[in-house]
Amino acid sequence: MQITQVRNATLLIDYAGTRFLIDPMLAAKGTLPAFAGTANSHLHNPLVELPLPLAEILDVDAVIVTHDHLDHWDPVAQQQIPKHLPLFVQHQKDADTIRASGFKDVRLLSEQVEFAGIRLQQTEGQHGNDQVMAALAERLGEVCGVVFSHPQEKTLYLAGDTVWNEMVAQSLRRHGPEVIILNCGDAQVPGLGSIIMGKEDVRAVSQAAPQATLIASHMEAVNHAVLSRKELRDYLAEHGMADRVQVPEDGDTLSL
Repeated sequence: MQITQVRNATLLIDYAGTRFLIDPMLAAKGTLPAFAGTANSHLHNPLVELPLPLAEILDVDAVIVTHDHLDHWDPVAQQQIPKHLPLFVQHQKDADTIRASGFKDVRLLSEQVEFAGIRLQQTEGQHGNDQVMAALAERLGEVCGVVFSHPQEKTLYLAGDTVWNEMVAQSLRRHGPEVIILNCGDAQVPGLGSIIMGKEDVRAVSQAAPQATLIASHMEAVNHAVLSRKELRDYLAEHGMADRVQVPEDGDTLSL
């Protein structure tokens, strides 16, 4: 497989001969508002430009939207992605919303899904700890991850916008992924805490899946993601994890 870190949680995944676009946030730098009530809310999103031409990003076989927050599914994505492409979502609510934007082939990950011979299995996550969810459940909503599997590929687990918790641990035990993508920019809501993984969560996943290669995503692109790549790399080196956790720059492609 090949995994290209585009920007934020947007990825291109080439898996068993099929190319997926994940969580497309395609707007130009600074053209979207900050997330109100979160860290660094004086900034405009995205913080950086796309590293690749839009035509290259859109040259895919299918799209997966793990949830419909603005930094995973933005107006430019809604306008520019071809409406005929198969588009996978977590549940009927998101499917209805996306179909209303004109997309013709919206499919549910929650059903037993196979696409081009690849098995796609939805996993659970939680967009913050229990305290955060008690305060912000309606705003943060539901999220999901996806496990990709195929006889000729390593099993890939895209965890999505979740913190480390029993749901993630259960997915690791159930699927035994060899490659794991973590959204770990430590997005912060002041007074409540993280709503995605930070460096300690990465360490917890690494300890729970000691044979897997981890890939850090969702970094340095939106206002509230406060963990830098440098800080994460320094932490990984300090804890002897640098050889198992890859921290790609935007535009980098990893072959695994």
